[in-house]
Amino acid sequence: MIDKKTIQEIIEKEIENSDLYLVEIKVSSDNTISVMIDSLAGVPIIKCIELSRAIEGQLDREVEDFELSVSSAGIGQTFQVVQQYHKNVGKEVEVLTTEGNKFTGKLLIVGENGIEIEVEELVKVEGKKKKQLNTKTLAFDFDQIKSTKDIITF
Repeated sequence: MIDKKTIQEIIEKEIENSDLYLVEIKVSSDNTISVMIDSLAGVPIIKCIELSRAIEGQLDREVEDFELSVSSAGIGQTFQVVQQYHKNVGKEVEVLTTEGNKFTGKLLIVGENGIEIEVEELVKVEGKKKKQLNTKTLAFDFDQIKSTKDIITF
């Protein structure tokens, strides 16, 4: 089986002088290698092709056969690395906490230990029949977050 660490070293060497970052590597028991990359500006398909060729060029199919796919992080997928949070500052995200609570709001701040999002909710105002829209900021430590993904709004 091809070693995940070997693949990671190849990728890190190939992307070290670019704006790309590694999101995820999966290597199955049948040597199916799946690599996901991203950048703050998005990833053109040519970058995926170039990285795929670089990885293939440093692995020997004669020693061990493998299947390789290199892709960019897609819309609606959960965030795997902190750079994805930075990429989505100012955008709508959905945060699922480890307690099972779900919050949707604008990602305001990404800190060293967590994030802040701005959420809107309808609240009953005393003396009025109609509920009012209230905005508040919620803070989450990374260890309180089960998953976060970006939300597409039209």
